[in-house]
Amino acid sequence: MSAEFLAAVGGIPDRAVGLVAHAARDVRVEPVAVRAPGPDEAVVEVAYGGICGSDLHYWQHGAAGVSILREPMLLGHEIVGTVRRAATDGSGPTTGTPVAVHPARPHPGDGTQRYPADRPNISPAGTYLGSAAHHPHTQGGFARYLTIEAHMLRPLPAGLSLRTAALAEPAGVAWHAVSRAGEVRGRSALVIGAGPIGALVVAVLRRAGAAEITVVDLHQPPLDRARALGATRILLASDRAAVRTVQPDVTIESSGSPHGLAAAIENTARGGRVVMLGLLPPGDQPVPVSTAIARELELVGSFRFIDEIGHVLRALADGSLDVEAVITHEYPVDDALTALATAADPVRSGKVLLTFDPALAPSRAGPPR
Repeated sequence: MSAEFLAAVGGIPDRAVGLVAHAARDVRVEPVAVRAPGPDEAVVEVAYGGICGSDLHYWQHGAAGVSILREPMLLGHEIVGTVRRAATDGSGPTTGTPVAVHPARPHPGDGTQRYPADRPNISPAGTYLGSAAHHPHTQGGFARYLTIEAHMLRPLPAGLSLRTAALAEPAGVAWHAVSRAGEVRGRSALVIGAGPIGALVVAVLRRAGAAEITVVDLHQPPLDRARALGATRILLASDRAAVRTVQPDVTIESSGSPHGLAAAIENTARGGRVVMLGLLPPGDQPVPVSTAIARELELVGSFRFIDEIGHVLRALADGSLDVEAVITHEYPVDDALTALATAADPVRSGKVLLTFDPALAPSRAGPPR
């Protein structure tokens, strides 16, 4: 199918503005090709994209952990928009449907690495939009028009705005982490790190009925946002004596730092569970494993999500999951470099959104309308 045919049937251009990482500190707003879709693919007109920590790492370091840029890569995996051309094989949402994108493509690889079939998020050769884990890289979704497999699209429930739905992917990560914590209703929980993911963990814990939600962070503004989302107690990490008094049933480590994981192990009640959500740097980490053994703590990992994004969309639509306080800034894609710099400052910002439709751009770059 040619780009000319695409334009003829849907008014879709063969090129669109996108945000491309070329190397460390070399991210450009530039035209990118709009790939002609196959029979099982749709074309989505992207409305909003949320900046994730991995996007920041590619911008700042040219790598996210061991995933190193080796070629230009379109960033972005927190994507919502509207289907402008449905898949011709009849699969997926119809034209005009507002959708969120599930950015994962599970893959078992060569079969030498076993994994549970009901946990595709940990499939050994799976890909994720906007990731340099494989070569060629998996191109992301920060572009005005995105050609994507129809099975990766999730229709929005009636009444749910695209702007709110822009948090569906990171909220799916938080939802999965809380599910890894086990039953939290009526129990006490500690969240270490109140960045966007930690803040969303607070919102999900609140919805799940946690009786006490204590949040620890290095800075006061993220803690204030956590309070607005349902935290019952907020503590600065520097107040170690106060943190030691928490002794939660469950701790969700969201900071992605060795110090955060050490604090989780040292302060969780004996026999409790620590969910390791924050992605630590590669290699060995100095954490007190002997303490975890002596206290019979359960240490469990949490990686991305399975299909919790569906639960999230329904909870956002019915109002039982309130995430509004997470969004602190919106910028048009033309101001993406400013948006990245803002998102990299945890004191100034929570979740920073990019708008790709000029009609949605805020009247001035910066805090949301």
